[in-house]
Amino acid sequence: MGIMSSSIARKVAMALSALFLIFFLLIHITVNLLSVFSEETFNMASHFMGTNPLIQFVMQPILILGVVFHFVLGIILEYKNKMALGVRYAKNNGAANSTWMSRNMIFSGMVILAFIVLHFIDFWFPEINHKYIEVLPEDPNRYFEELQHKFVSPLRVGAYVVAFILLALHLLHGFQSAFQSLGMNNKYTKCVKNLGVAYAIIIPLGFIFIALFHHFIH
Repeated sequence: MGIMSSSIARKVAMALSALFLIFFLLIHITVNLLSVFSEETFNMASHFMGTNPLIQFVMQPILILGVVFHFVLGIILEYKNKMALGVRYAKNNGAANSTWMSRNMIFSGMVILAFIVLHFIDFWFPEINHKYIEVLPEDPNRYFEELQHKFVSPLRVGAYVVAFILLALHLLHGFQSAFQSLGMNNKYTKCVKNLGVAYAIIIPLGFIFIALFHHFIH
């Protein structure tokens, strides 16, 4: 019973961390989409996000911990599942009763984690350097230009596109799986599944559009 309870607890924790990151993606794409429509509005929103103490010193550390927690727990769950089965999924005829996405969540997750590291190198590290290491004068209008600069390189844009395609595949299984782990299999299951499919397609496609827009338009 104790082993079963700990397994359920891990799955619930994984689901909650996934839903937290899903919510974060909505906020992230909302701010980034502003760069497509209005340079001034994007700068204002980015300046607020970058200088608000609650976001900087409470929400940002929670987000970083959430990302680390989600991926570390995902690796642990993958290991536990393989140990419980006694064989690798490939030798267990996994294709007979599961989708390609569900069998390869760990691989798409690792690529997405690598992308997050790239994203931190591109945006978060320079921001920390600007504010706390070099302590440069704050310019509320710098964010749009910095964003454009990151999407000049076709290699970087290509990496973003590939990462978000994999994110879409990851979300196609992960969104619905998170709700199932929380015991939400009921008359709304079909609605949740449809919502998950829409989210998994629209959100990554939005990020891809932003990257391509700034690469080709500006």
